[in-house]
Amino acid sequence: MALTRKKRRMALIAAGGVLMAGATALVSVAFQDTIAFFVTPSELAAEPRGPEERLRVGGMVVEGSLEKGALNIFRLTDFETEIEVRFEGVLPDLIKAGQGAVADGRVVDGVFIASEVLAKHDEKYMPAEIRDLHEKAPQGTGS
Repeated sequence: MALTRKKRRMALIAAGGVLMAGATALVSVAFQDTIAFFVTPSELAAEPRGPEERLRVGGMVVEGSLEKGALNIFRLTDFETEIEVRFEGVLPDLIKAGQGAVADGRVVDGVFIASEVLAKHDEKYMPAEIRDLHEKAPQGTGS
């Protein structure tokens, strides 16, 4: 029994769909360990996560909470909730009380164990492209 032209085309489309689904599944499995969702301390308190889930927690370093040493300990806040962050390694120089920080890691027993800590730039920082667009936008419209 020979396949008609239409049936052959449908078989090729179906095979292509199966291959695309397989490739998508492989990519999602490969990226599973590298994807980190950004949360605030309040979001983390509202919806606790397990140690298997990789996260990024961002906020401001709480005044008086920074302890530097072999194990760096500090607290991050979003001005509603605080979370303790522990990090073994060298902290960026910009990490200090009142400055923004983002920690990448996992929550273990209510403490955020960071594998990486990044200092956030001043909130007034704006990329040149965005600044240029902002400056070109009409000012004072509607008033």
